[in-house]
Amino acid sequence: MSDPQSHTDPLHPSQSQGHAQPSASAHPTGSSAHAGAQTAGAPAPESSEPLDPLAAAQAEVAILQAKVAELQDQFVRGQAEVQNARRRADEEVSKARKFALESFADSLLPVLDSLEAGLAIQSATPEQIREGAEATLRQLKSAMERNKIIAIDPAAGTKFDPAQHQAISVVPAEQEPNTVVTVLQKGYLIAERVLRPALVTVSAPK
Repeated sequence: MSDPQSHTDPLHPSQSQGHAQPSASAHPTGSSAHAGAQTAGAPAPESSEPLDPLAAAQAEVAILQAKVAELQDQFVRGQAEVQNARRRADEEVSKARKFALESFADSLLPVLDSLEAGLAIQSATPEQIREGAEATLRQLKSAMERNKIIAIDPAAGTKFDPAQHQAISVVPAEQEPNTVVTVLQKGYLIAERVLRPALVTVSAPK
């Protein structure tokens, strides 16, 4: 008879070699398995803390204060520009009035020269005096036209215009009623503004 302890079963080799210990590479340790699980799907913890409401409000106030300061600066600059523009406009108006007067005075100087030259002639004949007066009148009219001074001299039969005519009397006439009959004194416009109305007689209604 054979010894039962020395018999080896081919289907259970561990019975002859003892119990086999598990391999370290086959079963990972607890720490390595846990680390693998974190890297696989677990999200990283948040590092920033919630924003303080007071700090957020203070930051917003600082932004608004900077905006207000910018708008105030723009307003001050705008006011300065308006004042400068008004001052320049006043200066331009003053210069225009001054230069307009100078231009008119300069245009009258030839008239003055002609009058003085005519009076200096002691032995002038009536014809020469008349010719000199007519030449001087032409100079004066030319000076007035250059300065936009235009005569109001309506022809007979012109419709009476109370804006430019002043009726001295109403007379019967063989023409349309309320029309100019005669001009007693010319009127004048300066830059389309009535300087003096024309004195006229007007036809009476029929």
